Amino acid sequence: MNQQQTPLYTALIQHQAKQPISFHVPGHKNGMLFPSFAKSIYETLLKMDATEITGLDDLHDAEGCIEEAQSLLRDLYKTEASYFLINGSTVGNLAMILATCQQGDTVLVQRNCHQSILNGLELAGAEPIFLTPAFYEDGQIPTLLTKKVVEQAIQLSPEAKAIILTYPNYYGFSDAIEDVIHVAKEAGLFVLVDEAHGAHFQLEGFPKSSLSFGADIVVHSAHKTLPAMTMGSYLHIGTERINKQSVEHYLRMLQSSSPSYPIMASLDLARYYLANLQDVQAILENIQGFRQSLQKIEGIRVLEAPSLDPLKVTIQSTTGLSGYALQSLFEQQGIFSELADPFNVLLVLPLAVTDYTDTLKRMKNCSFEKGEPLQKEKNIYIEETQKLARSFHELKGETDYVTFEHAAGKISAELVTPYPPGIPLIMKGERITKQHIETIQRYQQLGSRFHGGSKLASQQLLVYQ
Repeated sequence: MNQQQTPLYTALIQHQAKQPISFHVPGHKNGMLFPSFAKSIYETLLKMDATEITGLDDLHDAEGCIEEAQSLLRDLYKTEASYFLINGSTVGNLAMILATCQQGDTVLVQRNCHQSILNGLELAGAEPIFLTPAFYEDGQIPTLLTKKVVEQAIQLSPEAKAIILTYPNYYGFSDAIEDVIHVAKEAGLFVLVDEAHGAHFQLEGFPKSSLSFGADIVVHSAHKTLPAMTMGSYLHIGTERINKQSVEHYLRMLQSSSPSYPIMASLDLARYYLANLQDVQAILENIQGFRQSLQKIEGIRVLEAPSLDPLKVTIQSTTGLSGYALQSLFEQQGIFSELADPFNVLLVLPLAVTDYTDTLKRMKNCSFEKGEPLQKEKNIYIEETQKLARSFHELKGETDYVTFEHAAGKISAELVTPYPPGIPLIMKGERITKQHIETIQRYQQLGSRFHGGSKLASQQLLVYQ
């Protein structure tokens, strides 16, 4: 196929050229109605904010320019089928789980998964068994599953129907996926992969996509590392084992019936950008030069590890500052990072040759004052395999808030998730431990933000009575 084409984007431009008069939704009427003080900013984009009119196809019954754009996506990633997602990778994760897992199915799940994976499992009524990833001590970061852990889990749970992997992890760790997928497929498991941060893994010099190792269904956040608008993502069916009709059924059910044409057009353009990117080696050399320059700045260090995605740069303080304090110093200089955790600040680099001179200059202006040396964390995922204390179909009954000092030993009735990265610290249905409480308190002291845990500020957790 001709990867120089942009069928959906081109159709929108051609429609615009007709100077159309809108008697359809949306209500801004091709940008005619809009607050005057904002019109100059939004005007061009609003002209592309169309709906399912003649010539612009329909995401939920694609047969024209959207189908052509998705076919080009399928051709690029070498899949059985590929789809545009306008509700982010979250909707892709929900759809792939609902299309493959049913009530009561045993599913092996990487413990450091995104909260949307847990929501999908709850909606499906599946019975998850959580598998503990390896722990990278230098960065205090849970990484990926090992072949050994997966083999043991399969032996202990031969009835398992599927395994859900997160690859790469948020920080770009990208090793061991081939062996894990091979072991899972030999056991007959469906392999579902939340590869949100790996949409660019088609490129030479970057880690390989799980699609190349036989993953059955994969989700990509195009907006994370490709030039797509926020919420723009892809879902790929990698093998014939996946029921295409079931996937499409859940995508129609879960995605908006009024999909955003600007987001979809940006997905078409992001695919075009990836397919036609020239001189990837120059990008890699540019990134390596930036990393080396960062290492020379007194007060910080760059985390090094094998099999890291080059687009992810993790920085630590050498003066005892927490990741949150380091992030704040960067923000004072106008540098905004992807996330901070107690130890690290994560930068997500652009997929292009970039002039980092100003960034380096601003970082050198930071005052990296001395702090107390940070205490290393214990890995909160102690057991190699873990079931919920109360399964999803049992998540009913009376709930109440208890103070932290009385929460240990009780079953959580809510997700408690530091955000970003959106990986739950405590899962709904999980038995709360003393270590959970200590970790929450330390995160609070350091300045972390949370999703869930509506009364964390008053030192309370919602539990089942």
